[in-house]
Amino acid sequence: MQRVYLEMDKKYYNMKIIRNNIIPFKGYKAMNLFGVLFVRGNARIDDITLNHEKIHTAQIKEMLYVFFYLWYVIEWFIRLPFGNAYRNISFEREAYANQDDLNYLENRKRFDFVKYIKK
Repeated sequence: MQRVYLEMDKKYYNMKIIRNNIIPFKGYKAMNLFGVLFVRGNARIDDITLNHEKIHTAQIKEMLYVFFYLWYVIEWFIRLPFGNAYRNISFEREAYANQDDLNYLENRKRFDFVKYIKK
């Protein structure tokens, strides 16, 4: 197990990282489950990836954990017939759109992922 500290506007965000070969599924390098980052084998995790996953952690917390995963799965099934369902989920759209902005979480408003539902 590894802990990584990501500096964002003078604040440190602590994220527990577990490296293994089971979670996430092949083809993905990281998966955030309840605020714990599971990393595939020796996949490289940089500040951008950590920021992406921290955005998911904010989403998970504001959706009270269970509702995040419920919404995620329902939205994935809804978007499945229209192409890349994973990249079109509102949670993923918000995270990908803002992962390069390491200060995004400092200014993010609660439930900002809603802006990405219809995009």
